Amino acid sequence: MADTVAESPEAPAAVRHAEEVMGTVFSLDVRGGEPHAVRAALDEAVAGLHRVDEVFSTYREDSQVSRLARGEVTVADCDPEVAEVLELGAEAERVSGGWFSMTYGGRLDPTGIVKGWAAERCARRIAEAAGVTGVSVNGGGDVQMLGTPEPHRPWRVGVSDPLRPGGLAAVISSTGMEELAVATSGTAERGAHIVDPRTGKSAVTDLVAVTVVGPRLTWADSWATAAFAMGSREGLAWLESLPGVEALLITAGDEVRCTGGLAARLG
Repeated sequence: MADTVAESPEAPAAVRHAEEVMGTVFSLDVRGGEPHAVRAALDEAVAGLHRVDEVFSTYREDSQVSRLARGEVTVADCDPEVAEVLELGAEAERVSGGWFSMTYGGRLDPTGIVKGWAAERCARRIAEAAGVTGVSVNGGGDVQMLGTPEPHRPWRVGVSDPLRPGGLAAVISSTGMEELAVATSGTAERGAHIVDPRTGKSAVTDLVAVTVVGPRLTWADSWATAAFAMGSREGLAWLESLPGVEALLITAGDEVRCTGGLAARLG
């Protein structure tokens, strides 16, 4: 879980919007831009989030993904985004050595990649609006940031401490980065919901949270899920091997483990 940290009073006027969709709340923060263009981009992006929910929700019997899982349609029959997400999920499975999976209980379920992908796509759509200098999209605690909230100042994101409600385990800064994503997987907010692909049951590890930092939320979200299922030792070693990725892992014993370059992202 992450929250955007407040900026200085000198920050340019922001357009903010919160939308309940995909079983969570998406918080959108847009800096700069021509007002009408920003509003139009926001409306389009929010409509896109609802469309993602309609297409990918595993709770809707009539969604394209539910129908695909039942064999009623093929990928070619679905919106092009379905093929895109399935390809991304297959890549996540390959890179993680199978620790990330889109199949649970023998049934297709791309939930683990859809939210991060949708939030990233939402941010990029808004960033294309005329004059926009910064965008932050927070989808249920996982954040994609583009640009800056004000000149010469970075986005800053607080990472919740899973063992101390209301506290922060770290603050991540976008200094020197045009694109920054922060995603957390763990048990603090939703309990034991992460599945071990080898057993099909809840992952039993020594971890309570994994926060991954990188340029793209699609991957940061997927890598956090996979690393949590691996456990602290294997998960940390694997995350260290990924280019452009840093991470913070917290164990049930309150031990904090970090990738070697995370310090450069703190502040």
